[in-house]
Amino acid sequence: MRTTTRVVAVAAGFVVMAAMAIGAASAQDTMKKDDMKHDDMAKMKGGSPDQKFVMMAAIGGMEEVQLGQMAADKGTSAEVKQFGQHMVEDHSKANDELKTLAASKNITLPTALDAKHQADVDKLSKLTGADFDRTYVKMMVQDHNKDVGEFDREATRGKDPDVKAWAAKTLPTLRSHQSMIKNISDGMAGHGDMKSSK
Repeated sequence: MRTTTRVVAVAAGFVVMAAMAIGAASAQDTMKKDDMKHDDMAKMKGGSPDQKFVMMAAIGGMEEVQLGQMAADKGTSAEVKQFGQHMVEDHSKANDELKTLAASKNITLPTALDAKHQADVDKLSKLTGADFDRTYVKMMVQDHNKDVGEFDREATRGKDPDVKAWAAKTLPTLRSHQSMIKNISDGMAGHGDMKSSK
């Protein structure tokens, strides 16, 4: 009886130890998964301020090209069409430069828009005529005011010399876009309808 009791006790002990080991392994797996999630989130958010800027610029650049293509195709005024074409050409060039820069820094850029920027594209795609022009111009005024501020900050305060240099190089083009779209917006406000392209 005593021997049987001892065997049962030892067996029970092994069962408890095995359960604890499994539990510990499971906890470690959970911690590893959590760590991976945090790493993925850090990558998505960009990590350092310079990396965050690169990620933000990549998404913004993609959106500018998509919206520019839409404006060139759907715009009813010559000014909106021309501005849209400028966006496609200038931002496609900047996007290519950014891809090269990101690759040299081992930064994986997003290949699709995030929900916020995709919502802008979806909203604009449903509009036509003067409503499209007005909404597009308003978006571009807001976007370029924001972009110029962010690129200016990176160009003056960035820590990574290569990212900082790219921001400084791209900034004059953004300032030119900002001036162009402000003139278009002012023209719309002052004259109501702009000349339609034919």
